[in-house]
Order: sequence, then C-alpha cells, then structure tokens
Amino acid sequence: MMKHNLRFADFCKFHFLLLFLIGVLFMDIACSDTDKHISAEDKPNIILVMIDNLGFSEIGINGNDLVKTPNLDRFARNGIQFARFYSNPMCAPTRASLMTGRYHYRTGVIHTSRGGAKMFGDEVTIAEYLKSDGYATGIFGKWHLGDNYPMRPQDQGFDEILIHKSGRLGQVPDSPNTYINPKLWENGQYVQKQGYCTDIYFDAAINFVEKNQKNPFFVYLPTNVAHASTEVGVEVPEKYSTPYLAKGLDKKIATVCGMLNNFDENFGRLITSLTTLKLRNKTIVIFLSDDGNVRINKTNLRGQGYASPYEGSIKVPCFIQWPDHFSKGLNINQIASHIDILPTLLDIVGIDTKTGFTVDGMSLLPLLKGNIQNNPDRMLFLQCQRGMTPHRYQNSAVIEERFKLVGYPGTFEERKLVTSRDNPVLELYDISADPAETNDLAEQYPNELEKLRSAYDAWFDDVKNSRQFQPGLIHIGADAENPSYLCRYQDATYIDKIPTGWPVYIESEGNYEITINRGESIGKGQLVVRYDSTYVRQPLNEGENQAVFNLPEGKFKLNAWVKEDGKKYVPRPNEDLIGDVLIRRLSVND
Repeated sequence: MMKHNLRFADFCKFHFLLLFLIGVLFMDIACSDTDKHISAEDKPNIILVMIDNLGFSEIGINGNDLVKTPNLDRFARNGIQFARFYSNPMCAPTRASLMTGRYHYRTGVIHTSRGGAKMFGDEVTIAEYLKSDGYATGIFGKWHLGDNYPMRPQDQGFDEILIHKSGRLGQVPDSPNTYINPKLWENGQYVQKQGYCTDIYFDAAINFVEKNQKNPFFVYLPTNVAHASTEVGVEVPEKYSTPYLAKGLDKKIATVCGMLNNFDENFGRLITSLTTLKLRNKTIVIFLSDDGNVRINKTNLRGQGYASPYEGSIKVPCFIQWPDHFSKGLNINQIASHIDILPTLLDIVGIDTKTGFTVDGMSLLPLLKGNIQNNPDRMLFLQCQRGMTPHRYQNSAVIEERFKLVGYPGTFEERKLVTSRDNPVLELYDISADPAETNDLAEQYPNELEKLRSAYDAWFDDVKNSRQFQPGLIHIGADAENPSYLCRYQDATYIDKIPTGWPVYIESEGNYEITINRGESIGKGQLVVRYDSTYVRQPLNEGENQAVFNLPEGKFKLNAWVKEDGKKYVPRPNEDLIGDVLIRRLSVND
C-alpha cells in the first residue's frame, strides 16, 4: 500500500521536480556567463491575461467598430501583434494547453464539462516551472481544469488563488452565484465578495503585484468575461450595457459589449499600476483569448460564434509587450498558438523543458525579437468535440503557413459521429489567399490534402497514446482535500447524457462518510455506492442523506445514488446540484 502522506500525484511531481533541479544544477555548472540562464535580479515578471470567448476581430484595433477598447488598442500598437494566433474552439482545452504547452488530449482534458475538464495532477504547469525557479505565483479568475485535488490551482503551482469553480461563474457547483457581488474561492475558502467580478480579479492581481514587487512574480489573470451566463443581462453593471441597449442592440450583445468596455478599463488600470510601481520595463505582459465563440462584431471569418474548426472560432487576438526588450509596433504574420506560450516564457527565463514531458509548442522568442523567418514545416493541430470519445477527423483543423485542412466541420455536438478513415469529410483552404474559407481546394491540391491528412493521422495517434483519452482522476481521501466535493454535472463521466460516476483514485482503504444531495427526495431507502462492478448499500431513514462505507484503495469508477423504497431510480442528467456527493475520509485501515 502506498503511504498515505506520499500521494501518487505528489510522487510523480516530486520526481519531475528532482530531475528539473538536477538539470538546473548541471546547467549552472556547465554554462558560462554568456549563456541564457538568468540571475534572480534579472528575471522578468510575467503577467498573462486571458479573456473568455472573444474572437480576433472583436478588439477595436482588429476591426471592431461597435465597442471602443482604447487601452487594449494602445497596448497592441505599442507592442507586438499576432495576425494568425490560434487556440482551441472551447475554453478548457485551450486552458490545459496554455498551462502545459501540450495538446489538451495529452493532459486528460477532453472538452468542457460532464467529466471532460479534469487535467491530470501530474501535468506540469507554467506556474510550477516558475515557482521552482523562485517566482511568486497567483491566479485570479477562471481555472476550469478541475476543482478537486490534485487538479486545483493550489496543487498546480499557484501560491495565491482567487477563482470560481467550473466553467463559468454561477455554474454548478457554485450555484446560485452572480457576476455582481459573487462568492469566490480565495485560497481554498468560499468567501463573499463585493463588486463586479472583473474588477475584483484585477484588484486582486494588482494587490498581488504590489505585495511581490521586489521579487519575480507570475500573474495568471483569466477572466470569465465575455462568457455570458444563462441570466443574460445581469452579468455587467448597467452603466456599461445601457449605452448599447439605447442603440437598440440585443440584450446579450449589449451585455457582452459592456463586459468588454469594463475589461478594457481594468486592463488599463493594470498597466498604469505597473508604471506607477516602476515595474513596466521589467514585466512581460501577454493578452490573448481562449476562443472566438462570442460574436459582437460582424466579420467575414467563418465559424464565429460556435465551436468550429473555421477561423472565426479558433483565430484569437494575442498582444505582447516587454518594454526595452521587444520592439514596438511589430506585426507577426507567422502562425502561432496557445501551446507556444509556455515554451516561450521558459525560454526567456532560461528554464529547460526537456524533463520527461512532451512539450508540443515552440518558443516564439526569435519572432518576438524581430527575427522573422518562415517555418514551412510547422503545423498546428486543433480539435474539440462534446463527449469523452474524440473521433478521428471530427471538428478538426490542421494549419500550416499557407494551407489549412478542416475535418468534419459542424460536428461538435455529435457524440456518436461515425467517421471514415478511407473516405473522410475533409476540406482544404489556402488561408493566405482566402482567410474567409470560401473556396474549398481539396480537389485541386490532392497532394497537399494528403500531406496534411497524413500529418493529422500521426498526431491523432500520438496524442491518443498519451493517455488513451482518459480524464484526470479525482483523488479521494487525500490530506490535501478531505472532504472532497464531487460535482455530478461538471465532473462525472456521462454516457448518452446519463451520469455514470466519477473516475477516482482512492488513496487509502478505510471508512468514508458519504453525503448526497437528494433534492426533494426524502423517503426511506438506501444509499447505493458502486465502485467499478461492486455495489455496496447502507439503509437511509426518511430524510437521511448520509452513511459510512468501507472503500478499498485504488483506481475506480465511483458512483453513488439514493434508491428510495417503492420508486425506480432514474439517473439525473440536469445541470443542477442534485446527486452531488461529499465524501470524507474518517479512518484508514492498517
């Protein structure tokens, strides 16, 4: 039996960090003063700001004539702009790749909910790399890579944490909640906050900068705007949305426009605070979006507003500044992606990523320094779909400098899609000449199509072999999280839209108290627990919702439900809290 105080994810990370530190030691011994390893006093601060659901053309400088974004526009003009920066068409997959530099299928993140947004705890994030190199680290906003140990920000390298759970503010398990005066998770505690969510995140980030101004710091500031909730119209203070409503705009569009105005104000505050603290020249600031699925600006880009492999969903804004180090007004036309952020930052700081994990991205540092070179062999691979089983070619794209391959567009929601390897649905576009993707050239360039298809096949097989498309495991009974809250809708695995339980690793055999949200069910019955093919039951009296079970150590599919006397149990697919479970380790068997 594994010792309880040496958890599996910690064991893996311990060995990774040991290898990392040994590598740094040998690098220090072997490197001369002219090599790139940076001394502590010269390490740049890093601020990574990511907005949610905002496409390339929805920033003023990129063509948005509806919403004014003066601070972002000024930042872009005085920094570096990417003309062709790509992310996944959905948020959790992008966030997994951004944090690890790896394609999301390698990390355990498959899609955005129903068990698909749980990153394995042994993945190594930007925060972990930088923290090991002496950085203070903080996250303020949306994580969306797992709400349980060992997937939480505090397990993945972050010192200071202010987040909401799940995929959007107000979604289960943090339901009900609001964008104005929200309850947020602050360093593990659920606390009531006053103000607008974006203001709160930026306030916390600025305070973190002030607190750590004498040491190198990493700020990850991923807001939940402009992702709208189900209560359209209440996600932004009225002073921001009213001017757009007065123009006769739809309430949702007016709300998102107001969100963007507020975000721009806060971004300006952040930059001003760096200037005031005399940290501007010592701080790398990156702004980007996770996908292009909110449409507030008319554009000719195809696929905008829905999780599509076309440019409207995957081409996003990316602006970078590091005054006195990177040129002003540089426009980069080469393809780049979310997977490139980690290797770029680690290249700048002087951290080696060759420590056992495949990093798919490449350092953009030569491009950022103005060394513009064509890279004709580079390809980017993007794919995302609903459900836990990615199908070959489904809703996919392969992008190179000139051509782009699109596979089975419009199939994002098709969980049972049957694709053909012999005769797949594929389209080919010359993106350099046809960015709107209006002219399918598949028949005109069969050799180019076959080249990109072969590259995709090799990529798909490679990422599948990483983890066989399995989601990250929630660890039960860990000292780091006891009790563990298991959210049915967000984190359970679903088959045919029916929850089938949580993939878990029970760290120790022992007694566990299980409490279940029964909703309106109060009758006498049984609390049923299933792990893999084993069923165990405990009686429940009327109104009871809690019982103790002896559970074994190991990896299981764990499920729990109430079988009320005289009633048929029907699994609940709804997005609500009924069926959620709190599981507490009471004792460990020797």
